[in-house]
Amino acid sequence: MTVLVVAEHDNATLKPATLNALTAAKALGEVHVLVAGHSCKAVAEVVAKAEGVAKVFLSEAPGFAHQLAENLTPVIVNVARKYSHILAPATSFGKNLLPRVAALLDVQMISDISAVIDADTFKRSIYAGNAIATVKSGDAIKVLTVRGTAFAAATATGGSAAVESLVPAGEGEAGLAKFVGQEVAKSERPELTAARVIVSGGRGVGSKENFAVIEKLADKLGAAVGASRAAVDAGFAPNDWQVGQTGKIVAPELYVAVGISGAIQHLAGMKDSKVIVAINKDPDAPIFQVADYGLVADLFTAVPELTGKL
Repeated sequence: MTVLVVAEHDNATLKPATLNALTAAKALGEVHVLVAGHSCKAVAEVVAKAEGVAKVFLSEAPGFAHQLAENLTPVIVNVARKYSHILAPATSFGKNLLPRVAALLDVQMISDISAVIDADTFKRSIYAGNAIATVKSGDAIKVLTVRGTAFAAATATGGSAAVESLVPAGEGEAGLAKFVGQEVAKSERPELTAARVIVSGGRGVGSKENFAVIEKLADKLGAAVGASRAAVDAGFAPNDWQVGQTGKIVAPELYVAVGISGAIQHLAGMKDSKVIVAINKDPDAPIFQVADYGLVADLFTAVPELTGKL
């Protein structure tokens, strides 16, 4: 069997979640990777060096510059019949793209897989991670998104795959959508989904101004800053900081939850973290059930003290 992985990138760098998807793909067969973008040859060369990659297809066109799903879908569908499986990371990119591919191929979409049992059978979480469903597909082509936190990243060196050009029709414009603009939050802190350390604040932080306490601790640790949905909904933190079922799924080496009670929706987004530290004044908070280390204390006393000692 041959597997196609659709690489996520920004035309200059490969997104780390693609390496996790490669690990899942290697369990299914020979791995080919599609790098579709504009002036993105450097990304294809990086992918070619990843361990386990047999072939890389580079498809460049002006219409692919902003990774619009409407423009990328026809390229994938045109080559899909050669593959038994088509994979992409379960990020906003993959979740937007692959359902369109599955619909045009008239096959079932299997999203957010966390384990590969065999070529037809996969595991995925349901009910906010409270249960794991084992699903089996009879489709000739399986279309899957891969939960990055469930698979180790493939080694980025050691491979020597050939890079082949794949010429799209026209200039890659499907005529269904037009890129107008984007607002990108810029920060010197690590990207939330790729950070080794994350410090998150919840409703207990109390206000947007008080979030400075969380940010100071994060800066001492060289960490990304996260937030619970309650904190985001209350306006304490921006939307792109949200961790949880309806936010970002993370699995850092260290996750520090400050003033977060531990609703199941939040736990679904961070419970795979290697080490979880919780600071909360409520000794019965659900977060302590998943924490490796728990401190029952007022965060406005404990966090500044911890920051000072660091």
